[in-house]
Amino acid sequence: MALCLMMFFISCNHKNKDDILFNYKGKYPDESVENMVITMSEFGKTSFIVEAPLMNKYYSDSSYSDCPKGIRISSFTESGQKQAIITADYAIEKLNKSYKASKNVVIIDVIKGDTLYTDEITWDQQKRTIFSNSLVKQAKADGSVHYGDGFTADERFTHYTIVHPRGVMAGFDF
Repeated sequence: MALCLMMFFISCNHKNKDDILFNYKGKYPDESVENMVITMSEFGKTSFIVEAPLMNKYYSDSSYSDCPKGIRISSFTESGQKQAIITADYAIEKLNKSYKASKNVVIIDVIKGDTLYTDEITWDQQKRTIFSNSLVKQAKADGSVHYGDGFTADERFTHYTIVHPRGVMAGFDF
């Protein structure tokens, strides 16, 4: 009898490999996808490619999806040229309304050669814009560095504006 009880406790303490794989910080998602790649297109042309090593979906009163191991989003111009690359250590989407990327957000404007660094960005799907109210560091292709209190941009990052820019800026000889 003692031997049967001992085997029962040993077998109950054994963790399943899948539990370790899909358990993230004590939460168990309803769905998980590893090495996710989503290609979004408009009129037959690729507009975005979204990649994440892990995406989890949680169904509840406040359903959401997150990418706890980071995300990479590539945007493309209407002619198919790569426009920008956005990377972040974490991303979350709530109820198909609110999309945020946070922790070490880096946006590279591939065409201009500029790079933005910030802590958090939000995508407003309705307005087709991305923005940040966090501090921003902009490293320009010419080597100059600017700072700001946030930015606004179109969703493909073809045009953007730094809020309250400051730093050494190139000027004109008068």
